[in-house]
Amino acid sequence: MIFSVDSESEASSGRTDTRAMAVAIALFFMVGFLTCLNDVIIPHLKSIFELSYAEAMLVQVAFFSSYFVFSYPGGKLVDLFGYKRAMVSGLLIMAAGALGFLPAASYASFGLFLAALVVLAAGMTTVQVAANPYVTIVGPAATASSRLNLAQAFNSVGTFIAPFLGAMFILKGAKPLTPERLRNMSEAARQLYRATEASSVRLPYIGMALVLCLLAVGLAAIRLKPQGVETNVTRDFRPGAYAEATSHSDSLWRHPWLLAGAIGIFTYVGAEVSIGSLLVNFMGLPNVAGLPEAAAAKYLMVYWGGAMVGRFIGSAVLQRLPTGPVLEFAALSSFGLVVLSVMTHGHLAMYGALAVGFCNSIMFPSIFSLGIQGLGPFTSKGSSLMIAAIVGGAIIPLATGRLADAVGLHLAFLLPSLCYVYIACFGFASKRRTLSC
Repeated sequence: MIFSVDSESEASSGRTDTRAMAVAIALFFMVGFLTCLNDVIIPHLKSIFELSYAEAMLVQVAFFSSYFVFSYPGGKLVDLFGYKRAMVSGLLIMAAGALGFLPAASYASFGLFLAALVVLAAGMTTVQVAANPYVTIVGPAATASSRLNLAQAFNSVGTFIAPFLGAMFILKGAKPLTPERLRNMSEAARQLYRATEASSVRLPYIGMALVLCLLAVGLAAIRLKPQGVETNVTRDFRPGAYAEATSHSDSLWRHPWLLAGAIGIFTYVGAEVSIGSLLVNFMGLPNVAGLPEAAAAKYLMVYWGGAMVGRFIGSAVLQRLPTGPVLEFAALSSFGLVVLSVMTHGHLAMYGALAVGFCNSIMFPSIFSLGIQGLGPFTSKGSSLMIAAIVGGAIIPLATGRLADAVGLHLAFLLPSLCYVYIACFGFASKRRTLSC
C-alpha cells in the first residue's frame, strides 16, 4: 500500500482531513436536497393522478427500495474502485435519474416518474455507501459521530432549501382540480391537464442534473489525500484490497451492533419519511391548519430546518457527550411530539409534528456510526447493509399511507411514533458499550 508522509502524520496526530470533509459535505447537501424534493412532489402527483395516500407513497417505495436493491452493488463498487470513483459514478447516475423527469413530465406518466426516481435513488445509494463510512475514517474514531453529524447537517441544509424552491418552481403555479371535475373530463382533456401540471418539474430537475454533472467533474479532478495506516485504505481508497489481502473467518452477521444499527436505520428512515411525506397533507387537514399545498410546502422548511439546526448543535454536543444517551433522549422526544400531534388539533398538532424534525437531527449519523464502529476491513460491507436498511423509507411510509386511507391521516402518525421507541432502546443499550478510540 502507498501512503503519503502528510497523511501518516495527520493520522498519528488525530487530525481530520478537511479537504475530504469538504467533498463529503457537498455530496451530502445534494443528497438531502433531492431527497426532500420528494415531499413536494408527492402532494403534486397525488392531485394530478388522483392517487390515494397509499398510491402516493409509491413515490417513496420506488425511491427507497433502490437503497435496498443497489446498496450491495454500491458496496462492491467501493471495494473495486474506491470511495472517490464510487462517488463520481453515483453522481453521474443521479444526473441520469434527474433527466428522467423530462420524459415523465412530457408523457404525464406516473410510471415514468417512478422509474426516474429509481435511477436517481440508485445513484444516491452509491454515493452514500461511499460517503458515510468515508466520513467516519477521515479523522479520529472517537469523534466519528461528530463528523458524520456535521456532514449530515449540510444534508439538512439541502432539505431546508428544497421545500422553498420546490414550492416556488413546482407548486406555485399548480392549479389542482377536484377529483369530481377530473372524472367529468374527457380522457384527452385529462391527459392534457396532467401534462401541463407535470411540466413544472422540468426546470428544477434539469438544473439538478447540470449541478450533479459539475460536481462529478469537480470531484474527479480533485486528488484527495490517502488516509492513515490504521484505516487500511490505499491511495485510491480501495478498502476491498485490504479485505482481500487478509484472511478472516468473520462475518457481518456476527456483529450484533451492526444488525441492531441496521434495524435502527430502517425504523428511523421509515418514521422520518412517513412524517415528512405526509406533512403537507397533514397541515392541509381542516382540523389541523387547513393550509393549501403551496403554503404548507413552505412550512416544511421548519421541519427540515429544525433537522439542520439540530445537526449543527448535535455535532458540538457529541464532542462532549456519549452518543448513546443523546440518541435515546432525541428518540424519546420525537415519540412524545408525534403522540402530541395525534392527540391534539389545530396549530398545536401542526407545530408538534414540525418540531419532530429537530429531534430527528442526530439520529441517522449516530445510529450509523454506532453500527459500523469497529468493523475494520468489513466497514464497506457493513455500510452497504446499513444503507440497504434505508428501505424502511419505502415500507413504513407505505404502511402509514394504507393506515391513513383506513383510519385517517391524523391517527396514522401513530405508526411512525412506534419506530422511535426502538431507536430509544438502541440508544439506551449502547450506553453499556465501550467504543474504541
